[in-house]
Amino acid sequence: MLETFGAQDATDLAALVARREVSPQELLDASVAASAALNPKLNAVVLPQIEVAERHIAGGLPRGPFTGVPFLLKDLGCEAVEFPSHNGSRLLADTRYDRDSAIYTRIRATGVVTWGRTTSPEGGVGAATESAVYGGPTRNPWNPDHTSGGSSGGAGAAVAAGIVPFAHGSDGGGSVRIPASSCGLFGFKPTRARLPDGPYVGEGWAGMAIDGFLTHSVRDTALMLDACAGPDSGAPYHAPPLARSHADAISRPPRRLRVMLVDTTFTGTAIHPEVREAVLAAARLLESLGHEVTPGLPAADVPMMMRAWTDIVGVGTALGIAKALKGRPLTPDLVEDVGRGALAHAETLHPTRYLEAVGQIHAFGRQMAAVFDPETGPGYDIILSATLAEPPARVGRFAHTTEDYVGYRTGPGGIFDYSPFCAVFNASGQPAVSVPLGMTKGGLPVGIHLAARFGADEELIALCAEVEKAAPWTGRKPKLRAK
Repeated sequence: MLETFGAQDATDLAALVARREVSPQELLDASVAASAALNPKLNAVVLPQIEVAERHIAGGLPRGPFTGVPFLLKDLGCEAVEFPSHNGSRLLADTRYDRDSAIYTRIRATGVVTWGRTTSPEGGVGAATESAVYGGPTRNPWNPDHTSGGSSGGAGAAVAAGIVPFAHGSDGGGSVRIPASSCGLFGFKPTRARLPDGPYVGEGWAGMAIDGFLTHSVRDTALMLDACAGPDSGAPYHAPPLARSHADAISRPPRRLRVMLVDTTFTGTAIHPEVREAVLAAARLLESLGHEVTPGLPAADVPMMMRAWTDIVGVGTALGIAKALKGRPLTPDLVEDVGRGALAHAETLHPTRYLEAVGQIHAFGRQMAAVFDPETGPGYDIILSATLAEPPARVGRFAHTTEDYVGYRTGPGGIFDYSPFCAVFNASGQPAVSVPLGMTKGGLPVGIHLAARFGADEELIALCAEVEKAAPWTGRKPKLRAK
């Protein structure tokens, strides 16, 4: 399996290939073998295209930072001609594309050997990956009774289990950071529009969704972000330009930063005690590194944002379903309960509600920006919190088995109670990350969430690299792991 080659991350594996100590074909064979051994227990890898990968190897791989390293695409977005998709839905099963997305083109140019896709929930909705099109839930390699997260849950499980060293994901409300927290991985959400969305869409969920990666190391994420950063032609949003690069940023420590410590939710509600202790431990670590850490809460209307987010995503889900139905009746064999509920909810909204909700999201972004602005607010550099309010949920808790779409998200014990931190920064567009610093007594990962001002991706990832050096997280192995 992959560990046979003695590498801990994709950068190490690429170095082995460059030194000809291992071939891309050998790494592909090891990755496929790991999937054969572990995927029946995890249900994380789908739609394998091994012959495509072998053809790419035979034809000569691009020379890039990850030449020869096995890779998987999330089965939602990242459209690619040679990689058909179910998009997490029976309604969209076996979708084929006539051109590659900009993000896939840039990923391929890094030299990775893509050979399949990873599971996602229908519509990318939810903090777990349990989609009917894949025949069952995706499970957590640390404990298969628990979820690997969502919506990039298959990517999180595949990377944590050692099937691939890193994988593509996307994040519209925490969908990279939730699996990263659940699976003990590094998951970085860039500033809005840092990565391209086209040509299939201009924006995802009113600009709140963006691609990303699940990795073991900060450097893997930094290199992949640098390779993929920048708008595609005609993009409706542009991120502030990088000063240099993510890779350059992690080559030196950041300046000493002002950190807001939040050991509750952003509205002051208590979180799970083991998760809170992990947050406090992370605060002590940052203090030991010389950063100024003080308790606080962001002065922003989080409940308003969550209502707006729920309506925007509901309308987006409804639009996707309506387009894909093509006049067919809406039946349970095509669309799961939550999706039908989202469509029903969207139909109750006034025609002006969508733009009102977008306006509320923009207003919320200004409220969050003020937290980081010394002229209009307290001027913090970083907000430190948990990624999730609880340890990884048990399989089934967030299954799409209710048509109460609003309750599924905002009801007691719903997704926003479980994940009250991540969507905040999709709404504001600010960079945010889950860092794998905590573990429960029962052996489940706990992610620590860090967020920075809009455009400050380099400073945030430099802080992550400093934390990684001070408190290395490599070496911890889940129960289900390639040998």
